Amino acid sequence: MNVLKTKMQWHQVRQRVLSENVANADTPHYRGKDLAKVDFQPHSVVPPSAPRVGMVQTSAGHLAGRAPSDDPSFKKNGGPNFQVRPNGNQVNLEEEMTKSAENQIDYQTATSLYQQSLSVLRTALGRKA
Repeated sequence: MNVLKTKMQWHQVRQRVLSENVANADTPHYRGKDLAKVDFQPHSVVPPSAPRVGMVQTSAGHLAGRAPSDDPSFKKNGGPNFQVRPNGNQVNLEEEMTKSAENQIDYQTATSLYQQSLSVLRTALGRKA
């Protein structure tokens, strides 16, 4: 429950930051901001010494498969934004609106999970949901 609560608070703050970016889209020399992702499970990281499991082609009809990092056609997201307008502004409205929509969907998902968790707790206590 605390993880969901923290996640919802993070999404609320991120929405405010993204809204500030949109509001300052025409402000000269403004640079867009974003929040760092919250790491909820720092202990679940796989150690580098752990054996890696790979795919095996067991039939000639199967695809060999490659990890996205092995394929040069895949581009990594999250790089810096290099588009700068003549007034020095670096905010891209399309990117900000996409981030805002994704943030809203993630917030709604966290809210739904939180409500379901509360419903399960009420049921466990013998109360009607």
